[in-house]
Amino acid sequence: MKKALLILAAFVLTFSIQAQVTTPQPSPLSKVEQKVGLTDVTIEYSRPGVKGRKIFGGLEAYDKMWRTGANKNTIISFSDPVTINGYNLDAGSYAIFTKPGESMWDVYFYTDTNNWGTPEKWDESKVAAIAKVKAEKIPFTVETFTIDINDIKTGSARLEMIWENTYIGVPFEVPTDDKVLASINDALNGSPKASDYYASAVYYLSEGKDIKQAKEWIDKAMSMMDSPAYYQLRQQSLIYAKAGDTQGAIELAKKSMAGAEEAGNMQYVKFNKESLKEWGAN
Repeated sequence: MKKALLILAAFVLTFSIQAQVTTPQPSPLSKVEQKVGLTDVTIEYSRPGVKGRKIFGGLEAYDKMWRTGANKNTIISFSDPVTINGYNLDAGSYAIFTKPGESMWDVYFYTDTNNWGTPEKWDESKVAAIAKVKAEKIPFTVETFTIDINDIKTGSARLEMIWENTYIGVPFEVPTDDKVLASINDALNGSPKASDYYASAVYYLSEGKDIKQAKEWIDKAMSMMDSPAYYQLRQQSLIYAKAGDTQGAIELAKKSMAGAEEAGNMQYVKFNKESLKEWGAN
């Protein structure tokens, strides 16, 4: 009898250990990963819902510090140093705290990420950056708190938050230009390949830098290639046009268009036709 009871107890204990009820989190965890220029930006945060409540000026009082999400701190990480509102932040992770206002928000980037909610004692020395941004009303309701990175450019982007009927955006800058120029310098002072000259020239074109230097590099790149592709000829034509050599640009665009037609890339055919018209080609 005792043996039977022991077996039954062991069975019940095993079942109680293995059988666990799992339910969804009311404010599920989310992770945003975005490359801005050459910088990796990651955001981890929890996403509460409106659920019929008044959020700003209600659940989250105006002019009071908010954890900016739910559960564990919202944390943003940068792989490179960045600039926010004139503040220089080192590469690393920061907790985001906000102080919502009716028309303006204060957004804080805090070096201590090991808080659950807002810090028990606020330490101004741990504030790496503060941004005061306009709170914009939107004509519809966003049920789930959302953080994203948009308006992405080569050297900047915007950290955006939207919930209920309020939107805010915090611009930030990344050191793309410094990193690219350093890589160009390293590559071209070493044993550069055609691809190095080409990439350098296209970057100079796209960023509005010294176009004469870009033309020199693109010509060097093309001279090192057996048969430049139509999309490479396209970039060369744009550099020539920007440098003031319209006739040279037209000749290159015609070659690019012929190559694009042969490859069946009608988008590049269209691009070249538009450029040829713009440059007054016959």
